Parts: sequence; C-alpha cells; structure tokens
Amino acid sequence: MRVAAIQLEPAIADVAANLDACERLADSAARAGADWVVLPEFFSTGIAFEPELARAAMAPDGAALQMLQAVATRHRITIGGSFLCRDGDGEARNAFMLVLPDGSVAGRHDKDLPTMWENSFYVGGHDDGVIDADGVTVGAALCWELMRTQTVRRLRGRVDLVVGGSGWWSIPLWQPTALSRRIERRNASLANTVAERFARFVGAPVVHAANAGRIECALPLAPGVRYRGRLEGGAVIADGDGRVLARRTSREGPGFAIADVVPRRVAPRDEPPDRFWLHRRQLTAAASWYAHRLHGRRHYARHARGLPPLALERRRPASALQNDQKAPAHRRVAR
Repeated sequence: MRVAAIQLEPAIADVAANLDACERLADSAARAGADWVVLPEFFSTGIAFEPELARAAMAPDGAALQMLQAVATRHRITIGGSFLCRDGDGEARNAFMLVLPDGSVAGRHDKDLPTMWENSFYVGGHDDGVIDADGVTVGAALCWELMRTQTVRRLRGRVDLVVGGSGWWSIPLWQPTALSRRIERRNASLANTVAERFARFVGAPVVHAANAGRIECALPLAPGVRYRGRLEGGAVIADGDGRVLARRTSREGPGFAIADVVPRRVAPRDEPPDRFWLHRRQLTAAASWYAHRLHGRRHYARHARGLPPLALERRRPASALQNDQKAPAHRRVAR
C-alpha cells in the first residue's frame, strides 16, 4: 500500500483552521496516490499549555470525525489521526480514530498516559491500541507511547502496521545554557529517530505523522515564565526493520512524507529493556514528567473535566475542491 504521513503546523486551539488545513493536506496526499493517510496527534487543536484547549475537545462524532469521514469517502482511502475528544462521561481523551474508505470507523485508541502538561487537558485510556482495518491488523501509538516499554509489549508480534503521530516540543535555551543545550540535543535526537527505532522493537512498519512550527505559551509551575520553543521530530515512514522509507523534517513545514510499504509483521530486531522507558531519560526530563503530571491532574479536575464538547459546524473549504499546490509531497527513499 502507499501511505502518507502528514506534517501540520497547527494553530493552537483554532479548530476550524486546523481541520481545514488537515483536509487540504489529506486531499493532496490522496491525489499523490496514498491509500492510507495518517494525521498527527492533536490534529484539531495542536498542543500547548493554553486554557482555550480545555473547551476545544469535540464529541466523538463531531467535526473532527466528520472531516476524516469526508476525506475517506471522497478518495476511497483509509485515514486516521488523534484529537481531543469529549466523551459522554464528561472526560476528555486523546482519541485516535481510524476511518475506512466507506466512512465507517474501524476502531479507536485512547493514548494511555498524557505527557507532562497534556495532563491539564485529558485523561488516559486503557485499550490495547489494536485495530482491525479490513484484514490489516493495525497498532496505534501516539507520541511518547513510542517511548515506553509497555507500548512495545502490547503491540509486539501482534500488528502488521503501526500508525500514529506526535506533538513533540523542544527544550528551551535556559540557564545554564550548556546544560539546556545538552538536554535539547538528546531530546531532538530522540524525536528524530523514535519512529524507526520503535519499528525495530515491534517488528512492523511505522507511519508517523507530526506537528511542526514554533509555539509559545505559559509554563506550568512557573508563573510569569513563557515557554518558547518548536515542535520537532518530523513525519517519518519506516519499514519493519527500522529502515526509513520517507521523511519530512520539521523544518520543512506543512506537507507529507509518502512511500510504499508492505503491511506485515516481521521478527523484531531489538529486545525491549526491562524498565518503564525504552530509552533512558535524563534526570531533568524525568523530574519534569512527574511534576507536570501531578500539577496537570489537579488543573484538569478544576478547569477541564465535565465541560461541554465543542460544537462546530463543518463546512468543506473551497480550497479542498481545487488541486492544492501548497503542500507538496516530500519523498526520500533510503538506500
């Protein structure tokens, strides 16, 4: 099959603009021959520590899913991505929906553990992330799920294809600058290689969509301090041995990576370690993970739980009817 991993520059909490941008990019990928299209994590909102996100979660059958269904049926393709979803119990979740060419929903995966300040906007899920898509067994994994051993254990040897995406932010250049530069080099290296390394642990091709661009927002636990950084990692497609078939770097902006893959499980190349994280975390990153998690859970309970879902009427953008030239494909075949 030919698969495309979308790269989006999101407008934080501007759901209408993001859905229009995603539809244009997905249409372009389908016209380039993609049978499957994968959108990034939080494709409807982006992610930052901004209070508007609390009210940007949509109902499971709301405008985000309707956009996926419109693209799927228009081009007769399979398409998926994750968005902030407000369920009937009043809880928001980071829900990945996979939609088949007839517009039906093949399945849903809720990200298991929110990452750092994400805890302020949704709660984790408990499913195994395995979805049957017309005979292709798909594993869904979002952002730092690709960083955890428990994700490998639920998908390893069980899936023919892994799909998902990230909203992975950079480490700012703070004092002491030598330390922050070193931490960011490690962070960027992980963001740039996590998808292909995950393929080696699971033994299946990985289609990894991404958010890109610069973001600025408040910083939890630091009143008056602004976070200024960028989203990194890029859109990547890798085979089951971890060989990169196509990549679009974060600095290349909106667009997509596209390549042909064979959806099948192979013998995993790497053994997962006997610990929580697949890749060792530095002390600063580990401390931030736990501190932001505790803060975020309290923030979510006070400011986000039980809000009504965002009601947004979907109108297909006129530009989606045209042959969009603003999002060229970027394909790089590994040699």
